[in-house]
This record gives sequence, C-alpha cells and structure tokens, in this order.
Amino acid sequence: MTTENIIIAYPTTTEQVNALKAVVKALKIKFKETKLEKPYNPEFVAKIQKSRQDYKDGKGTVMTVEELNELWK
Repeated sequence: MTTENIIIAYPTTTEQVNALKAVVKALKIKFKETKLEKPYNPEFVAKIQKSRQDYKDGKGTVMTVEELNELWK
C-alpha cells in the first residue's frame, strides 16, 4: 500500500535532524535530505535594504510616470 502524502519538516538543530533520521530509518521510510538554498545573493539583499533605508531617510527621488517616460526618449 502506498500513500501520496509528503511530509516536509524544518529541523533547527543537529539533534533534531539526527532524531528525525533515526525515526524515519527505524520505520523503513524512504527519505531524501536536501539543504535549503538562499534564493538571493547576500550582497544584492544588502544593497536593496540600504536603498530602502535611504528612501526612508529622505534620500530618494519620487518621479511621475510622465517623468519616467521622458527618460526613455
């Protein structure tokens, strides 16, 4: 008998990882271990955060759609 259920767990410590592996192995459940990937480059994230802070500090420039359209000409 098979089931279509998938369980995804997010352990936060090495002990939790080891305990989960032990339980899954003891129950003879097939499993796959993967590492979470960070979706963005940390330097890119830092630049975006700095830009947002600059804008909050009044260092940004607000432009209308018409002004933006003029830049494309």
